[in-house]
Amino acid sequence: MLRKGLERYFNNFKGFTREVWILTIITFINRAGTMVLPFLSKYLKENLHFTYAQVGWIMVAFGLGSMLGSFLGGKLSDKIGFYRIMIFSLFTSGMLFFVLQYITSFWGLCIGMFTIMTIADMFRPAMFVSLGTYAKPENRARAFTLVRLAINLGFAAGPALGGLIIMNIGYQGLFWVDGATCVIAISAFALLVKEKKKSAFTDKEHPGEVFADSIFRDRIFWAFLFVSFSTAMIFFQIFSTLPLYHHEQYGLTELQTGLLMTLNGFLIFLLEMPIVSYFERKNVHKIKLILWGSVMMATGFFALLWNVWVGVLVINILFITFGEMFIFPFSNSFALSRAPKGHEGRYMALFTMSFSLAHIGSSKLGMVVIDFYGYQANWIFMGTLGIMAVFCCAYLQKLLKLEAA
Repeated sequence: MLRKGLERYFNNFKGFTREVWILTIITFINRAGTMVLPFLSKYLKENLHFTYAQVGWIMVAFGLGSMLGSFLGGKLSDKIGFYRIMIFSLFTSGMLFFVLQYITSFWGLCIGMFTIMTIADMFRPAMFVSLGTYAKPENRARAFTLVRLAINLGFAAGPALGGLIIMNIGYQGLFWVDGATCVIAISAFALLVKEKKKSAFTDKEHPGEVFADSIFRDRIFWAFLFVSFSTAMIFFQIFSTLPLYHHEQYGLTELQTGLLMTLNGFLIFLLEMPIVSYFERKNVHKIKLILWGSVMMATGFFALLWNVWVGVLVINILFITFGEMFIFPFSNSFALSRAPKGHEGRYMALFTMSFSLAHIGSSKLGMVVIDFYGYQANWIFMGTLGIMAVFCCAYLQKLLKLEAA
């Protein structure tokens, strides 16, 4: 019984091209090496002695650079190809990480973080476009899921390795390791993967039939972007307001909060690929799955209104985790399938920009709501945002039916 279960689980990882596996491995190496980011605010505050306001502005520069990088990466992927953008982005940002450790002034770091994130986040839309080229249409959602697993595993490993490096070498070691992993990962990619201008696979379900005069006139895609932005806003609370709430409301330690976050990562690692594989086989429409994921996200935050039992925090994490598994892999796949051939980059640019904007807005807005009205008001606000995403998904389903008629 156990053997059959394991065979069924590992079968979900079959059918990918060699290029998809290489992309997955270099993504893991790159994300595991991204050790500076989890410790950035701590480094700025404790080592460079900036005020909270200055740290906040540097993080804003970080977010704005991320948005510009996403836009440029998508646009240039359409113009000169994803392959060149990926190599330029990771190699150059790796070299810039070596330099960043020597910048210690406030304005220097604002400019430095803006520049490095502009170049580093050109990689994301280009990588999404590359998956559209190297992955088969029938397992494209699973290919996105595979890369997401690599990102999650990398982020799980990175902070632990980063902590060890800080203890033994100091913060300077983080910049050297981060830069080196960027250069090593993209060098391996350039050596092992050949450039392809077009996909070798024919996408029978979406052969590039969506020809809006401009991406800005694609009403369906903009409604979808609102759903992506809203659900990302909700999800990013897991990194900002929720850890504070765990401690202030229930007195949880950093270890206990860490264990809750580990539960999120463990369930994703264990269940996301089988879930995506199952719904791919059943050919369930992606927007329907995103709708149910939005319901789960909203439920997770409304559950926090019952604030008399610590176990509700586990319920909250479970709903967020399953919502994440239903939303993010299928969102990536829908965004790419919506793009006309030759315009994938600009579609994926706007898609990744919606996440960058949500990352900037989520913690800021959540903290403001909590500051003025308290935690309960923030959970109501986030839950309501999830319900708005649900209604928007229902509207999207109607628009897609009309388009198909």
